[in-house]
Amino acid sequence: MRRYFIGLLCLFLLVMQGMAMSMLPSKLVYSDLLMTPHWILIFLFIVAIFYDKDETYQAVWFALFFGLLVDVVYTGVLGVYMVTYAVVTYIVHGLNKLLHANFVTASILAVIGVAIADTLLYVIYSFVQITAMSWGDYVLLRLLPTLAANMIFFILLYPLVKERVSLLGEEINNT
Repeated sequence: MRRYFIGLLCLFLLVMQGMAMSMLPSKLVYSDLLMTPHWILIFLFIVAIFYDKDETYQAVWFALFFGLLVDVVYTGVLGVYMVTYAVVTYIVHGLNKLLHANFVTASILAVIGVAIADTLLYVIYSFVQITAMSWGDYVLLRLLPTLAANMIFFILLYPLVKERVSLLGEEINNT
């Protein structure tokens, strides 16, 4: 069961990510602010930081697979989330090699990762003309609320999974 923990939690987060907006108060949901939950990505950052070693890239593989599932389930354009999640997880994995893994570092990497991912998604969707939001509106009405909402999720998720992911990483990498 331990070896399936990451995949099962990603699958659970995929389902919960779709229901995230229904959990918020209606005043917030129907306002001008747009929040995109990137819960799988947040968890994969924790995996990249505390599970993967310098030479392993399990989080990137999970990002490819679950990014594709996000595309299939929630979007009409295949490959956008798959590529974005994989690239950003790879960047976070690389930045983690330079830093010591702790809560502050993980928080900073989560903010940077979500900002890069959401901005990359905005650029791609603007390029294919799915969105016509101006850059200023995007930053104020989507990027900042998305960063805030995902950081709240990170703060809630981190103490629940960090230790288990670390132990699982040590256990699997020692065998």
